[in-house]
Amino acid sequence: MEEKSKDKGYILRKLFFACLYLSTFTFGGGYVIVTLLKEKFVDHYHWIDEEEMLDLVAIAQSSPGAIAVNGAIVVGYKLAGIPGVLVSTLGAIIPPMVILSLISVFYNAFCSNYYIAALLKGMTAGVGAVIMSVVYDMGKNVVKSKDWINILIMAVSFCCSYFLNINIIFIILATIVFGIVRTVIKERKEK
Repeated sequence: MEEKSKDKGYILRKLFFACLYLSTFTFGGGYVIVTLLKEKFVDHYHWIDEEEMLDLVAIAQSSPGAIAVNGAIVVGYKLAGIPGVLVSTLGAIIPPMVILSLISVFYNAFCSNYYIAALLKGMTAGVGAVIMSVVYDMGKNVVKSKDWINILIMAVSFCCSYFLNINIIFIILATIVFGIVRTVIKERKEK
C-alpha cells in the first residue's frame, strides 16, 4: 500500500513539473503544446502510447477553453485521475498567470520596445514551423491507419475549412455525429 502511494506521489510530482515546464516554454498558442506533450509523455516518460495521445489531443482540441490547459487536464486524468487533473492544471496555469501579470505591469514599456517587437516577430516564424510539425504528425498517423473513411473525413474537413470558410464548430459537430453513427453501425454489424 505504501509503495503504491509513493508511485502515485511520484507520478503527481512528475506530472506537475512536466506541465509547469511545458507551459513555461509554450509560446505561440496552444497547438504548439501538442508536440511538446507527445515528446514528454509518449517519447520521454512512455506513460501513454502515441495513438492514445492523439485521442487525448483530439478531446482537448474539441473542448472549450485553452488547448494547453485542456491537454493538461486530459493527460492528468488519464495518468492519475482527479488528483492528476488538479496538479497538471495547476502546473499548466502558473506560468501564463505569472508571465501575463508581469507583462501587464510593464505593458507600456513592452509595447513600444523595438527589440521586443522584433523578438515576437521571430517567434512567430518558429511557432508556424511547430504547428506545421503537429499537423504533419497527426495527418501522418491518420494516413498510416489506412482507414480510407478517416482519410476522406480529414480531406473533406480541410477543404470545408480552408476553401469554403465553414466555421470550425460546424465541422467538429459534423465529424462527431458522423463518428457516432459510424461506431453504432460498426457495433451493430459485429453483433
